[in-house]
Amino acid sequence: MTEQLKVKIAGEISMSSNPGEAMHKWREVFGVSQGELSEHLKISVSTVSDYEGNRRKSPGIAVIKRFVNALFDIDVQKGGELVKRLREAEPEQKFFDAIDFVKSITGREFAEAVGAQVLTGEKRLESEQIYGCTILDSVKIILEMPYESFVKIYSSTSQRALLFTGTTMGRSPMVAVRIAPIKPALVCLHGLTADKVDKLAIKIAEAEGIPLLVTSASLEKVKEKLAQFKV
Repeated sequence: MTEQLKVKIAGEISMSSNPGEAMHKWREVFGVSQGELSEHLKISVSTVSDYEGNRRKSPGIAVIKRFVNALFDIDVQKGGELVKRLREAEPEQKFFDAIDFVKSITGREFAEAVGAQVLTGEKRLESEQIYGCTILDSVKIILEMPYESFVKIYSSTSQRALLFTGTTMGRSPMVAVRIAPIKPALVCLHGLTADKVDKLAIKIAEAEGIPLLVTSASLEKVKEKLAQFKV
């Protein structure tokens, strides 16, 4: 499974129209600094920076392989928590659709893309970095998905938006977020207007420090807008 994950990440980088940004994204997902990476690879920090900034020619497969192996090795040295989560993060498509972005975007950019109104956490949107969005069927999540599978919705990182569809008041999704062990960067309730959102949902978002958004745009339009950030 680990080798398959490495191939998947390496493939994403090599097939990307902007491999430097893809490398930067995965280094940040793994929580590895440029200094740590350069030390592990025995290259200068400026070389890492040049690759990520596309100031060197597009990296070949040998460079990408060394880069990916280094990320995994460094994570294992730190306890291997992210690698473990990646292995367990195989999507259960009947419950949700995980969309990974080629690079991080701010919460503000996400809100503008999906035509969302911000209910809580306005100030955090400018600094919150989003690496993807998971679109969830709230009814299936609440009624059918095993609790232990909830962590899988985060894919490679918790720095992502959760967009709940099929909501009527937003209370149940926020309760699920409240009791879950991992918190998202932001939550967006689809198909609601601000006046329809349950006050408890807003209070939970405020207590957890999670920006809460609502959007009444069609799901097709939302997916179309998010596709511009997609890997």
